[in-house]
Order: sequence, then C-alpha cells, then structure tokens
Amino acid sequence: MTFFVQLVVYIVSALISAALAPKPPKPKPASLEDFEAPTAEEGRPIPVVFGCVLITGANVVWYGDLLATPIKSKSGKK
Repeated sequence: MTFFVQLVVYIVSALISAALAPKPPKPKPASLEDFEAPTAEEGRPIPVVFGCVLITGANVVWYGDLLATPIKSKSGKK
C-alpha cells in the first residue's frame, strides 16, 4: 500500500513541478544585422598577422551580392 501512495505522491509532485517551471523565452529570428559581413571603409587600419589568426570584421573591397531569400519548404509532413 505504501508503494502506491509513494507513486501517487511522485506523479503529483512531478506534474506540479512541470506546471510551475519557468518557460524559456522564444528566440527572435536572425536578421542581416546579426551577421558580421566584411565591410569596406576608407581609413580603416589593416591588421598585421603572423601565423593562423581569425580576423573578424575584415576590410574588403568587394564581397559579392549578399541576398537573403526565405526558405519556403514544408518539413515533417508527407
């Protein structure tokens, strides 16, 4: 009999803790401002690098046509 009482108490406490748990905020979708694309600015210093180093925000003259197209495909449904 005590086993069933403990089982019921465990299930009830699990349901209460799941209901009272804080919900994480939904992340906003990424926009073009969130990406660090290379830029071309006059007067910007050129870094001198020896070895293999990751340079963020490189200064380039032409990077190509940056185009964002939404993905319109259905997934998970057959």
